Amino acid sequence: MKTIKIGIIGGGLMGKEAASAFGRWFALNDFPAQVALTAVCDLNEKVLDWYTALPTVTLVTTDYKELLQSDLDVVYVALPHNLHKDFYLEVLAAGKDLLAEKPFGIDLEAALAIKEAGEKSGRFVRCSSEMPFLPGPQRVIQEVRSGRLGKIIEIKAGFLHSSDLDPNKPINWKRQSQFCGEIGVMGDLGMHALHVPLRLGWKPKAVYAYLQKIIEQRPDGKGGMADCDTWNNATLNTQVDIDGATVPMLLEMKRLSPGETNTWYIEVYGTEGGVKYSTKDTKALWTFARGEEQFWQRTDLGFKGVPFPTITGGIFEPGFADCFMQMLAGYIAEREGFLNGRFGCVTPEEAVASQYAFDAALRSHKNSSVEPITYS
Repeated sequence: MKTIKIGIIGGGLMGKEAASAFGRWFALNDFPAQVALTAVCDLNEKVLDWYTALPTVTLVTTDYKELLQSDLDVVYVALPHNLHKDFYLEVLAAGKDLLAEKPFGIDLEAALAIKEAGEKSGRFVRCSSEMPFLPGPQRVIQEVRSGRLGKIIEIKAGFLHSSDLDPNKPINWKRQSQFCGEIGVMGDLGMHALHVPLRLGWKPKAVYAYLQKIIEQRPDGKGGMADCDTWNNATLNTQVDIDGATVPMLLEMKRLSPGETNTWYIEVYGTEGGVKYSTKDTKALWTFARGEEQFWQRTDLGFKGVPFPTITGGIFEPGFADCFMQMLAGYIAEREGFLNGRFGCVTPEEAVASQYAFDAALRSHKNSSVEPITYS
């Protein structure tokens, strides 16, 4: 069986999640390819210490060029947004396939450059967004595609955090536009909200956006205060074309959403039915049917329904580590040619489409206007 050698640049939070998923690859049932994490790069040697205990890792380094010169097939890059363009282009130039982090560049210009480089290099490039690989989102997609909802009349999707509610939380790179970009929270959470809509063909054609900064200073960790100049919350009222009709689609991306902890959700309403799912109640899929009486029905979901079957019993509910592993399986399956109609990672085209929407949202907020979104 083929073994794919993988390297990670950026060994922090998401790098460790990826390493954990690769380490339990055997949990995937009858998956026709093996993976081996063999190289990790991070500037922090204490971070690298964690990876030295992994039996497959033969190279830990603070020099990413050393990693790129090693024998690898795929590189996963988990770095701040301002570093995406340069590092992604170097990965491609080194002849490696790329699993990128969202938002696929600090801005639209960077995303377009990455997409073009991927096409010219002929390398396999996809972007990270793990939540839709849970059984709930997969069932939402099935319901929409079944036609049972009738004529689609409204869509809502979002990703909500409450992680920034504490004003005494020290500043980090995600709260500074020089590192995370002018799009702020849209770059951090927006691709998650748009992944399923874009995959269903719901590409926003216009947007009216309201952006909020809310907490504009935070402790700098050195006894002083630092400016937070990024958007913390973004509410995008968009329009999409579905079967010749214009349909409203609400997109929410918020770091200050009271009561929410990593809540991803999607709701789709039609003339004949509706479907909604939220990770706030991981097992619950809600479906609506119109008849003499109107009602919502709750279905408790187990592990059955993930794109790639595992050893886990169908009665157990999945969590973040599971959907992250499913996403990585989707990447490998598509790269190796056996995705076979199952849900896959964000494509470069989808990542760039999200950047077009975020760019228009900035203009909309600045001008207090409905802005058309022109894709080219």
